[in-house]
Amino acid sequence: MPTAIEIFKHLPKKNCGECRNPTCLAFAMQLANAKAKLEDCPYISEAGKAALASSSAPPIRLIKVGVDHRVIEIGDETELYRHEKRFFNPTRYSTEVDDSMTDEAIEREVLASNRMRFERVGQTMTLDLLTVRSKVGGQRFVQAVEVAASGTERPLVIMTRSPSDMRSAGLKVRTRRPLLHCADAENYKEMAAVAKELGCPLVVYEDKGLNELADLVAKVKAVGIEDIVLDFGAKDLKTLLERSTIIRKLSVRKVFRGLGYPIFVSAPRAERMQFGAVATMKYGGIVSFDSLPPEEAFPLFVLRQNIYTDPQVPIQVKADLYPVNGPDETSPILFTTNFSLTYFTVMADIEKSKVPVWLQVVDTEGLSVLTAYAAGKLTAEAVNRALERSNARTRSRSNTLIIPGMVARMAAKLGEVTGMKVIVGPKESSGVPKFLKGLQ
Repeated sequence: MPTAIEIFKHLPKKNCGECRNPTCLAFAMQLANAKAKLEDCPYISEAGKAALASSSAPPIRLIKVGVDHRVIEIGDETELYRHEKRFFNPTRYSTEVDDSMTDEAIEREVLASNRMRFERVGQTMTLDLLTVRSKVGGQRFVQAVEVAASGTERPLVIMTRSPSDMRSAGLKVRTRRPLLHCADAENYKEMAAVAKELGCPLVVYEDKGLNELADLVAKVKAVGIEDIVLDFGAKDLKTLLERSTIIRKLSVRKVFRGLGYPIFVSAPRAERMQFGAVATMKYGGIVSFDSLPPEEAFPLFVLRQNIYTDPQVPIQVKADLYPVNGPDETSPILFTTNFSLTYFTVMADIEKSKVPVWLQVVDTEGLSVLTAYAAGKLTAEAVNRALERSNARTRSRSNTLIIPGMVARMAAKLGEVTGMKVIVGPKESSGVPKFLKGLQ
């Protein structure tokens, strides 16, 4: 991203204020901090637009696979380390079928992968793509692509080294904008022609080294292909880690456009978990697994969820009063904060107890109980305001408020402010089921 002074050089310097900034320099500073859009300036020249568009483009190109509500985005990254800002588009996971399988086997595998679904801290986690790999080729490959596509709405990865097979299969599913894998040193001209005809992104494959990969990318770009994904053919974890890191450093630190594209990783069966974990933590765009059982998928999903959470914005839930286990006006009120991990953990433990309870969520700007208390965001007054906003005391007339054991010292003050009977609950959420059952 260019600096404010570099951006300012391309602006009209009218200081007209129509961009809602007093001066062009102020507007340039907003652009440099990604708080304004270039289109906000009505007087910038076409040359200025072109110069700034190319210089301000993310170092990793944004690539879209699929269409409509099932489109997935990879790339568009600007940082080497998450804490510098955030990572934007998470690593995408794909499972594979191939044309050596029967149609019935493909349908079973696709159905099983479609059904893989997990819920964690209020987010649904599923597989993102489906890869169809060529082992037989010819018409059988085309048929396998059709069978697989008919069984899922997920975006597709079509994997073959044959340009003719790629074209035949791609024509069957071109409206779904699949990812074409792959163009190599021998077939890149033909594959590029197919990708251009179909209007689909193309994987460029070269396992000899990054210099050779950059040369091949340049050749593919020279024939008019811009939507590129890189595959450097990692066969071991050392190569995967080294080359992924070098590509990101060259792209972000040196703004080397020749390798500024998302990375595609094929995980070998023997080390699929290790490859999946390293690719998720170190810049992978798509990871394709020959198979991925649920017990192995869930840890990867959780890892991805944690890596791609914005470190500057805690995940929050809405501050409100939530009924759990069918409470009535005699049921007690228990409160917690709106940090999503805390909320869903407490919610699950209350549900486990089978005891009817009203759960009051207090807005602490996404902080956990002890952190919010230490920061002065979880106070007796804040809890009382939350109870008033949700009309909690009209929905529960038990006049009983259960508070987290971690903040037992606020019990007396809370009793004064709310006029309720305050009961100190367990320090850990895991103790909630036993505690609630003991109140009955």
